[in-house]
Amino acid sequence: MSRRALRRLRGEQRGQEEPGLGELGLDPGPERGPEGLAPPVAAGRGQRGSARSGVSNRFELITAEESEDEPLSREERADARLSERDAAGGNNEGAVTEETEGNGQGDGEEAEQPDQTPVLSNKPRKKKKKRKTKRASAGETLEDNDLEDIDSLLEKIEDTNGLSQQTQSGIIAGSRPLLYVEHRNLNPENELKRYFGARTVLGELRPRQRQRQYVRSMWLTAPKNTWPRYSKTGITMQLVDTRRGVQYFTFEHHREYQQVQFKFLDAVESMDPNNIVLLLQMNPYHVDSLLQLSDVCRMQEDQEMARDLIERALYSLECAFHPVFSLTSGTCRLDYRRPENRAFFLALFKHLMFLEKRGCPRTALEFCKLILSLDPENDPLCVLLLIDFLSLRAREYTFLTRMFQEWESHRNLSQLPNFAFSVPLAYFFLSQQEECSELELSQARERAARLIQLALIMFPSVLMPLLDHCSVQPDARVASHSFFGLNAQISQPPALNQLTSLYVGRTHSLWKDPAVMAWLETNVHEVLRMVDARDPLVEESEHKRKMRYQSAPRNIYRHIILSEMKEATAALPLEVTSQPVMGFDPLPPLDSIVSYTRPERTNHPSNESTLSLFFRSLLPNFNLQLSSLAGGHQARRG
Repeated sequence: MSRRALRRLRGEQRGQEEPGLGELGLDPGPERGPEGLAPPVAAGRGQRGSARSGVSNRFELITAEESEDEPLSREERADARLSERDAAGGNNEGAVTEETEGNGQGDGEEAEQPDQTPVLSNKPRKKKKKRKTKRASAGETLEDNDLEDIDSLLEKIEDTNGLSQQTQSGIIAGSRPLLYVEHRNLNPENELKRYFGARTVLGELRPRQRQRQYVRSMWLTAPKNTWPRYSKTGITMQLVDTRRGVQYFTFEHHREYQQVQFKFLDAVESMDPNNIVLLLQMNPYHVDSLLQLSDVCRMQEDQEMARDLIERALYSLECAFHPVFSLTSGTCRLDYRRPENRAFFLALFKHLMFLEKRGCPRTALEFCKLILSLDPENDPLCVLLLIDFLSLRAREYTFLTRMFQEWESHRNLSQLPNFAFSVPLAYFFLSQQEECSELELSQARERAARLIQLALIMFPSVLMPLLDHCSVQPDARVASHSFFGLNAQISQPPALNQLTSLYVGRTHSLWKDPAVMAWLETNVHEVLRMVDARDPLVEESEHKRKMRYQSAPRNIYRHIILSEMKEATAALPLEVTSQPVMGFDPLPPLDSIVSYTRPERTNHPSNESTLSLFFRSLLPNFNLQLSSLAGGHQARRG
């Protein structure tokens, strides 16, 4: 018999002694049995209608606890019944049991007691079974609902994810800063739950989380059990300055981390990835090694390992955050000119690209806003060339139009081909939403038509490559007109060619919708009418194209290299492609702020013999020329 059944028979709870007579509410009277207990008949009558301030029948304690605890198993219930009979027969000879009732012993009042006790003990069990039945039925209905058509569910999500969420949180989002970052949108699992449900996303994770050890909760990544145990790496973050409500931070490398950094640079120069692997075995959270090895894994088509290494790098950097550093406020800055800060920018950007390929554009957009908030003035990774695409993918049309309205005056976003075409596309999608009023729909249609016509006049070289990527054949009038012909692509400056190639290669999938193509065709014919009428806007735009876009800044080249868009990479100038590009620091700024330098290495002469190289492989400090000079001096002295 189990201890739990014995404890319930005695009326005890865990950690308590056996209750005395006073605790049971029993008054000593003349009708006590040989063990000092009142007959169960009298006890049952006297305490049944009361408010249960005291317990007169010990067996009622079994009922009270079973209603709260989980039900007993079959073996425990059988043991409890046998122990009830033994305890009732051994402790009180005058007590009435189920056996005496079956044999007809005792008076009528005593014969009723055994019937009352099972009824009291069975009622809560029946209620509990009913609850279980209700839960089971509810679970069955949930399973039936989960078996609905996935395509229909996705269509509903896509229809409601765009404008309904914007209208619900429009007032709140309008009052927040433009680059405000929400913590819940940094977790890709939250976005996947909205698409596929929590059961599908977390169904396989729940058993693992039960065995998971306690780890520090982070915002950027979720630590994994497969990662090495984290210890301080030697990276810290310091608050440098605070001006006009903006806080400027910087990462710092301690001396131990600097030594590891020097070893990493030696491993990179050796051109052997195995040396980086060995370095990571000794220092599993060295950030630059994780970034460089991630690129190696991605080139070897090991996407899962490449993504895991980037997440580990973000985890290492987040552990070093300053207590005041905030990801969401949009007022914390990092200077990309400092080499210690570049790893955080690059890790965020590469993590963003993995999220976009994984199908989490909303989460990727939030990371893109985070990168831009770290240095919005200089934008070292030029995420402005990407944020419009992620906004359209995530159906955040209101955010894109708001950004264009607030930043156009001081950033000239309309001079970037991606904003010139994506903003009218966002207005067109807004004009297709049924939740808006008729006035809002008409305003969105007018703005979309006006802006797309300006974009086609300013950047005519985008149309034909865009139609080619969408597998759309232009009509005879458009194909034969010189304004959108081959001359428009040949005559444009090289920097503009890189921007248009990047935009077309990245966002052409968003233009394949038949409704979008019909809207684009209407505006293309309107632009041709303006060109034939010699509108002064056409000549003015041509003059702007010739004067601007002569050479792209360094951050655009850096963005193209990190994006790995083959259409734009092929258009890079020779001075960029001829120099070596490292994944941990592509195209470092020319005005870098260096806090520590690598010690100089001894330069070995290039005209060494094979014998000299052999001796140096055995003795790294061996120098054949120095030894020959020393031998010559000794010979002269002799």
